[in-house]
Amino acid sequence: MSKRNGKSNGQANPLAENARLAVLKTYKIYVNGQFPRGESGRYYVLKNPHGQSIANICDCSRKDFRDAVTAARSVQGGWASRSAYNRSQILYRIAEMLEGRKSQFVEELSQLGLPASAGVAEVQTSIDRLVYYAGWTDKYQQIFSSVNPASSSHFNFSLLEPAGVVSIISPEGSGLIGLVSVIAPVVCGGNTCVVLASNTKPLPAITLGEVLATSDLPAGVVNILTGRRSELIEHFASHMDVNACIYCGDDRKELQTIREKASMNVKRVLAYDQTDWLRESAQGPYFISDTQEVKTTWHPIGL
Repeated sequence: MSKRNGKSNGQANPLAENARLAVLKTYKIYVNGQFPRGESGRYYVLKNPHGQSIANICDCSRKDFRDAVTAARSVQGGWASRSAYNRSQILYRIAEMLEGRKSQFVEELSQLGLPASAGVAEVQTSIDRLVYYAGWTDKYQQIFSSVNPASSSHFNFSLLEPAGVVSIISPEGSGLIGLVSVIAPVVCGGNTCVVLASNTKPLPAITLGEVLATSDLPAGVVNILTGRRSELIEHFASHMDVNACIYCGDDRKELQTIREKASMNVKRVLAYDQTDWLRESAQGPYFISDTQEVKTTWHPIGL
């Protein structure tokens, strides 16, 4: 005879903890300030180092990338025209928001196999790196611009201007610090970007999108996609409305593909083969100037 307390004679309780299936979180992409699912509806199951399923990750397509580029282009002029002080405020605000969700990022890095102490170090360094670039927004022009000598009655000025829309293939082996290290100098200099997150460590990337969405960063300045490099890398390099492409990695075949496709509209290709993004050498004003164009202006005098 069945008992009323939920236990039956010799029968397993279907509500028992060991009988239920976990509901995996589906991490969406971040495009134009929103969190859509991938256009194709595809996803892959992310597993931890022990082979356990921990999340569903969108597997983006060419259409997702094209939508992200359209969003980035639509706001690039407005972002570039903002004052250096305002861009600094926004980068600092992102650091504040990241500080408030530090424990969540550490937990996600831990799920991906990073020891807790290493996760704390990575999150703290990511926060510090955002603050670092927040301090550079009104200084890099003074470092790299110049008044050039001229033999005629003119002043000759060289100033930096943002390249425009930058596509970024982020470091595969870094979930957060590598991502922050390549995004921060790009937006610091007035560019907008479309980023392909690590395929094996994507969780912090989409959570970073949640941080960006609730900060003061305008929608479309940073767009974060997930998916396979093998499918998307060609589109990141060949799109005609992308002005520069950053590749983080050391795969010669991938880099060759990027350089060949980028030559179609003579976009700038930057290759970073950093293996330790926690080091101080992974930051600096030259990372800002990498995605800047030099504009020279002549101004007559003595007339």
